Amino acid sequence: MSETTSPSPAPKKKTAAPRKAAKPAFDPRIVVFACNWCSYAGADTAGVSRIQHQPHFRMIRVMCSGRIQPGFVLRAFEKGADGVLVSGCHPGDCHYTAGNYNARRKYTVFKSLMETLGMDMDRIWFSWISASEGGKWVETIRKFTEVIREKGPFREYREMIDGG
Repeated sequence: MSETTSPSPAPKKKTAAPRKAAKPAFDPRIVVFACNWCSYAGADTAGVSRIQHQPHFRMIRVMCSGRIQPGFVLRAFEKGADGVLVSGCHPGDCHYTAGNYNARRKYTVFKSLMETLGMDMDRIWFSWISASEGGKWVETIRKFTEVIREKGPFREYREMIDGG
């Protein structure tokens, strides 16, 4: 006597609950002014070493951090930057002898002026990174990106210069 089996019912397909559209994360626009001899080379070291880092920056290579004028930083904000990082050789290691000391003096005066005007100085960072410090480069960019991401887009600068 053969047994007949009834076919089992087809398994029910699970339908996923409708997902809410995820709010896209804010991708900050960061401008980096980097010294050719140290900071730019440090970023290159990070790249050659295949160290993962934030892609939210545009780098402008300058021969020396002492070459960077405060107007360059303001222009970056005028063009829509959410943050600006100025990076040069460690004090005493400048290929142009005293360029990084000049940069530090300019930054100190610029920072004082911007604080007087009510500028959020967390949006402007200054760092010393050598050619061999690819890891420090990555960590600096990561931390700066986190700070800028928390603050959101920099709309206050446009309001400040428009007088509104």
